[in-house]
Amino acid sequence: MIRNYTDIKVFTCNAHPELAREIAEKLDINLGKSEVTRFSDGEIGVKIDEKVRGTDVYIIQPTSSPANEHLMELLIMIDAMKRASAGRITAVIPYYGYARQDRKTRARDPISSKLVADIIQTAGADRVLTMDLHCAQIQGFFNIPVDHLVGMPLLTKYYADKLGDNTGDVVAVSPDLGSVGRVRAFATKLDTPLAIIDKRRPKANVSEIMNIIGDVNGKRVILVDDMIDTAGTICNAANALKERGATAVYACCTHGVLSGPAMERIQASAIEELVVLNTIVIPESKKIDKVKEISVAPIFADAIRRIHEDLSVSKLFD
Repeated sequence: MIRNYTDIKVFTCNAHPELAREIAEKLDINLGKSEVTRFSDGEIGVKIDEKVRGTDVYIIQPTSSPANEHLMELLIMIDAMKRASAGRITAVIPYYGYARQDRKTRARDPISSKLVADIIQTAGADRVLTMDLHCAQIQGFFNIPVDHLVGMPLLTKYYADKLGDNTGDVVAVSPDLGSVGRVRAFATKLDTPLAIIDKRRPKANVSEIMNIIGDVNGKRVILVDDMIDTAGTICNAANALKERGATAVYACCTHGVLSGPAMERIQASAIEELVVLNTIVIPESKKIDKVKEISVAPIFADAIRRIHEDLSVSKLFD
């Protein structure tokens, strides 16, 4: 149980109020009273409708599409809390937008994820709580504490319950070389072999399958990634695995960005089921039978409780 309920408050902007309500419910507190509106010229207005002086405030806001709108909402609410003398302000960002712009890949490229980190700190955040950053080193872009949660335990539990002891013909597959570490942890937890897809990406959001390292013939395979955006990589991988003899193809990820032609590609692909965590709202128009959501509210609520009580957050993953 949380000590001092009166000292902790959870607020939400407009990106994912349903998740914020779930988190507050898990903490057995009411969601904070606030309003994020638009003026007639499109500017964002924030109104905090209850006292926050001296309280431990948590603002739930994934910076998902439209990223700029949601980021500005978060910044303005942080500023409002700071000016209302909140004791501590934690930006809870289940999905951290701009995370893929974490380094210079060409001359004169920006490092936008560092810029976003700077802006969040300047606005007045004292701490950040997030999940599965595209690159873990983004934590170092901040000069304030960053608690980095991982979605892997939720996904491995789902498949452990789904598969039971029947894992003899299951292979965990990394859709690219960059995800090998993540998928190795997934495979170790489920005690399954690992396969890797080596691909070449000629340009952004376009991928080409080159080679599959590992045996997938006659196997049920699970593709594991941190995020799925336009779904080109994951769908090409699924189709290639099927062509190479996989009997069934499943996929899972933490962040279901699912932009552009993603849903059409997933529907037409060899993927039988796609499991995503609800760090980002999936609109009704994109909810198809193949897609299953798992809530991250319990793990975020546990993390918030531990931060509030000055307990170890890493214990969540022991």
